[in-house]
Amino acid sequence: MRTETAPPGVPRTLRPRCTFVTPDPADDFVHPDFAREHVNVLPGWKRDALAFRTSVGTRAEIDVAYGPRQRQRLDLFVPARGTDGPVAMFIHGGYWQSMHRLSFSHMARGPLAHGVTVAVVGYTLCPEVSLDALLTELRDAVAWLSRRTHRPVTVYGHSAGGHLAACLFATDWRAVHPDLAPDVVPAALCVSGIYSLDGLLRTPLNQRLGLDQDSARRLSPLSVSAPAGSSASVWVGEREPPEFHRQADAYATHLASHGVRTARVTAPGDTHFSVIAPLAEPGSVITQALVALARAPDESPMRLAFPSSQSLR
Repeated sequence: MRTETAPPGVPRTLRPRCTFVTPDPADDFVHPDFAREHVNVLPGWKRDALAFRTSVGTRAEIDVAYGPRQRQRLDLFVPARGTDGPVAMFIHGGYWQSMHRLSFSHMARGPLAHGVTVAVVGYTLCPEVSLDALLTELRDAVAWLSRRTHRPVTVYGHSAGGHLAACLFATDWRAVHPDLAPDVVPAALCVSGIYSLDGLLRTPLNQRLGLDQDSARRLSPLSVSAPAGSSASVWVGEREPPEFHRQADAYATHLASHGVRTARVTAPGDTHFSVIAPLAEPGSVITQALVALARAPDESPMRLAFPSSQSLR
């Protein structure tokens, strides 16, 4: 195991204990290349995130509490034109058990340039809380953000964050926050997510997640209905392990079968970590896809589903 260094200013009590469990060569989810690439990209993420927060200045509200736990904090980035436009919420990855939101602030740069208000949200990590409790926290974050802005919230996330975005997209909001509109999350962009958790039961990852067959199925977006008439984009990098492609294909098919307007996109040349980098670029195709979802959740994103051979940057 490798100990992760938290971004500057993060209290030691909030720092995750490890980033990756020891990879099993037969594991479809924890590929040995992940740890090596993660070591290389993390310093750049932290640097770019800090530079972005500094550049936004007073248009950023940092470390806003949306709940009682220490990690229930979000950073809110407001466009120069104010909060009258669309609203989106970014959810970071880390296999539900590592990473910190302050390493991902720059994932707001692209949509912010198009007038989208963006919250980069943190959450309590497993095993300090169960995956059920973690998801409850993020539902509370959506509720806080929607009440604050009086707008629906488009969710987007990467890796574990892609799974969590899919769970928020499938949530019956009348059951958990009856004061919110049933379509408070009208659209989702899910990048490199895991949408069926059954396969995690046999991996070292589950040592911290504590899933059993019932909870794995209940918390799998592939096992629950999706909101008909809504819109979603499902992305994966071309160079990601085959299981991530299989999961993306299955989830896109699942969404379409429930009447969701669905785009399934492969980003040529990208790995599990590089696939989200263009979200920091206002002109990238993935940013344009997110902005289209946030601006017009009732429009089909199918025009964004390019052949895998076409450059998406």
